[in-house]
Amino acid sequence: MAAQDLVGQRIKAIRRQRGLSQAQLAHPELSDSYVSLIESGKRTPTPAVLELLAQKLDCSLTYLVNGVTAEQMEDLEVGLSFARMALENGEVAEARRRYAELLADGNLLGLASLRVEARYGYALASEACGEVAEAISMLEELGGSETEAMTQERKIAVALALCRCHRERGDFSAAVQVGEHALETMARSGWSDALIELGATLLSVYLARGDMLRAGHFAAELIAAAEALGTPRASVASCWNAAYVAEQAGRAEEAIALIERALAIQSETGEPRNLARLRQAHANLVLRLRPEDLEKSRDLLLRAQREMEAAATSTFDRAQGALARAWAAIVLHQPEQAMEYAQSAIDLVRGASGSLETQGALLLSQARLLLHQDDEAAAELDSVSHRLETTPATRKAAEDWMTIAELRRRIGDDRQSVAAYQRALACAGL
Repeated sequence: MAAQDLVGQRIKAIRRQRGLSQAQLAHPELSDSYVSLIESGKRTPTPAVLELLAQKLDCSLTYLVNGVTAEQMEDLEVGLSFARMALENGEVAEARRRYAELLADGNLLGLASLRVEARYGYALASEACGEVAEAISMLEELGGSETEAMTQERKIAVALALCRCHRERGDFSAAVQVGEHALETMARSGWSDALIELGATLLSVYLARGDMLRAGHFAAELIAAAEALGTPRASVASCWNAAYVAEQAGRAEEAIALIERALAIQSETGEPRNLARLRQAHANLVLRLRPEDLEKSRDLLLRAQREMEAAATSTFDRAQGALARAWAAIVLHQPEQAMEYAQSAIDLVRGASGSLETQGALLLSQARLLLHQDDEAAAELDSVSHRLETTPATRKAAEDWMTIAELRRRIGDDRQSVAAYQRALACAGL
């Protein structure tokens, strides 16, 4: 039902409660036919007329426009403020509960902008709790029924979150479709900070599915757009994700330089949550690309962990940090600690991110091999192999099968090692 229909219905209901006819309500400033048109939803009253009618009906303008009293509106705004604060402070379960309570409040139905904020906040809190399917469902509803009530910035934020959630679930096709459609429709008049960040998320999807040609071209496009904008926010987003493209292309020093440039900018201008995530990304790159700096990598990872614990980072960010620390522990021949980190990562994302669960299980297998627990390592590999058999044939899947093949070989299971190598080749299209 249109907003003007609801306003008209409220005017009609209150007029009848007051025992007034349309003519009595209209006199002397308005005509009774105009009041009739307003009540039937055929005319949209101006703000001045609404204020006049509120005075005549002895009700608040807030109630006439939104269907709630001023006190109810204040309660809703306070509730949203507390939910938002909980999410920003990393109390994601509490934030999700508060947003759910707000969405169940019937007073929110007629308040489009507050309803959009509550649904978007609930989606982000659900994602942070690992309930990615629930987050996707809410974000898709927002992108459909609530489009008219959203600002351009909010539309971009919804598209970015939806693209990211599809990526986390491993549905790269859906992630690309969302990201490309949003950029096609919203970047026609030029780039903005928010659109650069959406583009950076889309770039991460190209990388995840192994589309290096598209990723290389798009990374250059994003960096050029960010330089043209000249804003810190755009520079951080473009350099951060372009670093991963450089890494995958074998340009290690360029990757480190890009991530350090992003970190320097974020350290000066950014908020704690993104700084913690970027610090972890930097530590991960150093760990992977500069094996001679292993001790430095571990120190960076521990610093990133402390910052993430103090900031409102997501479940996935914390899981990725735990996986990086597990790998560092394996390289340092600390298998017990590696198992602890890997298991904590799996527990954080269980059922929400197959990709991160797979990485955790592979690290557990490697740690168990270091402890000469071959049977337990083989069981972990069986579980991972079963999961990979139902996932898309991407470059990442090929890398995972290669890891499985090498671990099977170390266990002495040559038959399954060969089968895993064949799976890897098939995923790579060979």
